[in-house]
Amino acid sequence: MVFGLEGGAGFATVADMTASEQLFARAQARIPGGVNSPVRAFRAVGRAPFYTASAEGCRLHTEEGTELVDYVLAWGPAIFGHNDPDIRTAVQNAAAAGLGFGTTHAAEVRMAEMLCENVPSVEKVRMTNSGTEATMSAIRLARGHTGRKKIIKFAGCFHGHVDALLVKAGSGALTFGHPDSAGVNPGAAADTLVLPYNDTAALDAAFAADAAAAGQAAPDIAAVILEPYPGNVGLLFPEAGFLAHLRERCTRNGTLLIFDEVMTGFRLSPQGTMGLHTVRPDLVCLGKIIGGGLPVGAFGGRADIMDKLAPLGPVYQSGTFCGHPVTLAAGLAALEKLRRKNPYPALERAGKRIATAVREAAQRKGVALQVHQCGSMFTLFFNANPVRNLADVLGSDGALFGSVFRYALDHGVFLPPSPFESAFISAAHDDAAITQTEEVLAAAIAAL
Repeated sequence: MVFGLEGGAGFATVADMTASEQLFARAQARIPGGVNSPVRAFRAVGRAPFYTASAEGCRLHTEEGTELVDYVLAWGPAIFGHNDPDIRTAVQNAAAAGLGFGTTHAAEVRMAEMLCENVPSVEKVRMTNSGTEATMSAIRLARGHTGRKKIIKFAGCFHGHVDALLVKAGSGALTFGHPDSAGVNPGAAADTLVLPYNDTAALDAAFAADAAAAGQAAPDIAAVILEPYPGNVGLLFPEAGFLAHLRERCTRNGTLLIFDEVMTGFRLSPQGTMGLHTVRPDLVCLGKIIGGGLPVGAFGGRADIMDKLAPLGPVYQSGTFCGHPVTLAAGLAALEKLRRKNPYPALERAGKRIATAVREAAQRKGVALQVHQCGSMFTLFFNANPVRNLADVLGSDGALFGSVFRYALDHGVFLPPSPFESAFISAAHDDAAITQTEEVLAAAIAAL
């Protein structure tokens, strides 16, 4: 019996419910929607969530003892799979020295050095506790540095739940049909201009309109922020020349360019998307992998901009747990292992295998499907047309994705529970896991 989305309706007794169903019923009584992050509710795919008891390598184990090949991977950071022994040992050693100091410590320095060594355009960096904090702080810094107030973002790019940026966002906001969240005051978003991704004409028009309003060249646009390769609306790609055009227009108008690489940083390459193109931003936001699976964020960039932060400058940013020693121990272990192991070629091969298998299955079935894959990230868009921006994403068939998701889950493969998310592959996905995934996804499409 399938557990209802609103609780235990349909069950005569608790004894009829699985362990996950019982937990979800209890959760809904005490947690809004039963979850602490909306996409975990599985509403977009017509299921109630399972509850994870443990995770190892590329596999999750549910409270019922079911084993699932995982392509969510804690939403990206587990690039070496779950519970990696090297990262776990680093956490244990750091915790043995103390669970938090409230003072400076050596791991902060090493992390800053490693990020500056690896991420192009980052000369100085400041740690935060989340990607949301990183983007929020980068926007504040951009405004403080330029003395301007307006921000340009792109529809479908998700930059955390910052009021000013939760406008036409991706990820959970789209999954639940609330791209403009209630509770965001109109004034908070009034200075956020939202443009279509991959649309250079719209970008030029926005700069021209701002210049015309003030009688001089774009005096009030402080920054343009975007995911260079959006992943929170499903994986999208910048069209040829788009990022270069964006860089040129920002430079011409004295506007800062901010790359949100929270998802793609150290995921697509050691340089994030900047290992795939030559465009360089003024500021970069990071997260996910640099915490090794623990909560983390960071933002960095040109030294002259970063030095506007307190205590050197007038832009305030702080946090008791920023640069937490246990988190940074996990992050450093992950980054050092990436340097030693270089899993990126193998991850690309695994991604291509899955993408090829799914495309061929769709062709055999006669189902319209666009498979976007880059390295260890991939998304299935059930769409007959190319998918280049949010409007195209929304034109995809979410019901077909839901059918594939449910079939895959019932056969041991866990995809992201939303058509508006990217799937992730880890170095722990061995040949057996990839083969199982190829077969299950092909069968899921054949069953449509």
